Amino acid sequence: MTDRMLSATADHPDANAVIRERAGILPPAPAQGRLPPRTHSGPVDWIHRNLFPDWRQGLLTIVVLYLLYLSMPGLYNWAIGNATWVGDRADCVANGGACWAFVNARWGQFMYGFYPVAERWRVDLTFALLIVSVAPMLFPAIPGKRWFLAFSLLVYPVIAFFLLYGGVLGLPVVETARWGGFMLTLVVAISGMVGSLPLGILLALGRRSKMTVIRLFCTTFIELFRAVPLITVLFMASVMLPLFMPQGFTLDKLLRALIGVALFNGALMAEVIRGGLQAIPRGQYEAATAAGMGYWRMMIFVILPQALRIVIPGIVNTYVAIIKDTTLVLIIGLFDLLGIVQAGIADSNWLSASVTKTGYVFAGMGFWVLCFGLSRYSMYLERRLNTGHNT
Repeated sequence: MTDRMLSATADHPDANAVIRERAGILPPAPAQGRLPPRTHSGPVDWIHRNLFPDWRQGLLTIVVLYLLYLSMPGLYNWAIGNATWVGDRADCVANGGACWAFVNARWGQFMYGFYPVAERWRVDLTFALLIVSVAPMLFPAIPGKRWFLAFSLLVYPVIAFFLLYGGVLGLPVVETARWGGFMLTLVVAISGMVGSLPLGILLALGRRSKMTVIRLFCTTFIELFRAVPLITVLFMASVMLPLFMPQGFTLDKLLRALIGVALFNGALMAEVIRGGLQAIPRGQYEAATAAGMGYWRMMIFVILPQALRIVIPGIVNTYVAIIKDTTLVLIIGLFDLLGIVQAGIADSNWLSASVTKTGYVFAGMGFWVLCFGLSRYSMYLERRLNTGHNT
């Protein structure tokens, strides 16, 4: 029987292929007549794919467009059409729109607070150095990031302090009480970000430590600062902390605020990072231990890089909160961007409803630019570091 089948299949090659395919020797024949997937290009395809993929999303798109149609003309008339670009309070009241003349007249205060006009170049130079030192670390194609990081963490803070405060190389001293505006917002925000991340890492590791004393201390610290609002921490740092200092020893008010912001957000950051540490599989710890790594080498080279990558959204969310919480320094007499805008609004020479609206819109735009830029960069960072993880 087998010989007859072999002879038959030898006479008919097609039958031989069928028998081999049924026996699992050959893969199934590829499907015929399939068209290649359609490639989408052009604005029409983008609109169809993103705004009108089905009737539900199409209906929602129409509703949103209709709401924008109702609101945009009024917003345009207020912000541009009836706005006052040059003039005084009377001109703003007469036109009824946004009073950008108020922003133009107070621009220096909004940016630098009460910093002396002749010394404002020091502020510009400080933040220009910040951009030069930080920008290369944001993009993977630029080499030498290690040196830029060392400069940013070790050298730049010293340069920035002496540039802003003065007292060296013939630079006149500018007391921190005269700092304000957008400049002070950046100082408080950047200091809080830089201080909270390493503190949060140490607290998160300490809370997971097997040493009882370390674990209890870190847990108590985290729960204490998480249980109170930031405004309470700032008030305690400004009013109560000097009472516990030795006689004759004082801390600058801004320095006390920076310490309070760093400690408060370090406690919040610790819980974010602890969540990332708990998400790492136990096999990673066992593999690092089997490779002969000690605790700190394992954490620095194996565990923390993975944990920090996982919690990038949580870290950025904490950073955004730090930027917005800088407005609370007004409670201790420091005038950040929002505080200096409120002070300008209260000026009798500009007191009007249009000036008030314009001032708050300008302050909101400043915070939005900072927070939105940070959010977009975090999204780029997540896409670049997403190696094998589903989003």
